[in-house]
Amino acid sequence: MLQDEGAPAQSSSTPAPWAEPVATALLVLADGTVLEGFGIGQTGAADGEVCFNTAMTGYQEILTDPSYAGQIVTFTFPHIGNTGTNDEDLESLDAAPASGVRGAVIASAVTNPSSWRSSSHLDAWLKARGIVGITGIDTRALTALIRDHGMPNAVIANDPEGRFDREALKARAAALAPMEGLDLVPPVTSRETSDWSQTTWAVKGGYGSRQIGEGLKVVAIDYGVKRNILRLLAEAGCDVTVVPATTSAAAIMAMKPDGVFLSNGPGDPAATGEYAVPVIRELLNEKVPTFGICLGHQLMGLALGGRTVKMAQGHHGANHPVKDKTTGKVEIVSMNHGFAVDPASLPETAVETHISLFDGSNCGLTLTDRPAFSVQHHPEASPGPRDSHYLFERFVALMRSGKAETAPTTAA
Repeated sequence: MLQDEGAPAQSSSTPAPWAEPVATALLVLADGTVLEGFGIGQTGAADGEVCFNTAMTGYQEILTDPSYAGQIVTFTFPHIGNTGTNDEDLESLDAAPASGVRGAVIASAVTNPSSWRSSSHLDAWLKARGIVGITGIDTRALTALIRDHGMPNAVIANDPEGRFDREALKARAAALAPMEGLDLVPPVTSRETSDWSQTTWAVKGGYGSRQIGEGLKVVAIDYGVKRNILRLLAEAGCDVTVVPATTSAAAIMAMKPDGVFLSNGPGDPAATGEYAVPVIRELLNEKVPTFGICLGHQLMGLALGGRTVKMAQGHHGANHPVKDKTTGKVEIVSMNHGFAVDPASLPETAVETHISLFDGSNCGLTLTDRPAFSVQHHPEASPGPRDSHYLFERFVALMRSGKAETAPTTAA
């Protein structure tokens, strides 16, 4: 190119004004579709099932929710990372990086933190947790694709130099196993039994704690439990003991629980049910008051002889309307599940208590012959903000009723 004599010399390192930026991250879908963007977080590549989450807040809680193990989360809200990250808003029990969400797909570039609670930028936080991220994606188009065709498998890759073997990434994405049949609980469950005493967060005091040994004894089976569930149980006056997912019914009964909690978690409930369902069935037969959330709800349905089905796009977000059929009230709830209980497969003793007003799918059940109930949504996530907290009170009332029935009577 000829240079005008009067024009300043252009540095060879300065790109031309029309130069396209180099893609430093890719999202490669199983059908061969390649979406280009800019890398954030961990470099390298990770794979999983791509879902979308419609929540406008709580991205740190979402990215540490063990229920997202094996998945790549697409945020439909464009401004992710604008309040930074901190050491308090974690949902996985293990504060260190653990098997969980595989990747994050974000529309807009991440800005500098603007919250007084922030202790690190999202980019640094993702790196520390080993989460591969991509920004600059048309998340509306990706969400529409998932809506119309279901949740695809994909590989998310991040290379600051923009060097990718696209054909190898396409082959890797195409070879991924479907979510059906995958038991993803083992990497996220507790390794040993532990007690939980932390209560909910307050602006001036942070998280509180309660004295163990003064409340109702609850054994929480950890399939990938979220911290705020345990906090609300403790806040409601429960002495909470968390046990690994493979703990036997005999070991749980030996703890003399007033109630058993079945936690949320990732993967196909039918696969986890291979070892979880016999335990839950035995606990139900012992008539121990039982409360399940999300995967715990699905496992209870399986223990009753029901079946679960894979959903096309799942429910992931904090704006889902659910109707409580026992009160007639509509709650705005948080959802995170890709499987659902088929209500037609349940016995007559299992009564449907909650339904999704988006698609009519089952969101809750209670038993007429045993003290047990469960919900598909996450009452602890507080999107309403506290529309569903009554479920913890309902569980406490169920346990107190059980203690009253078994209490010895004193002769007059």
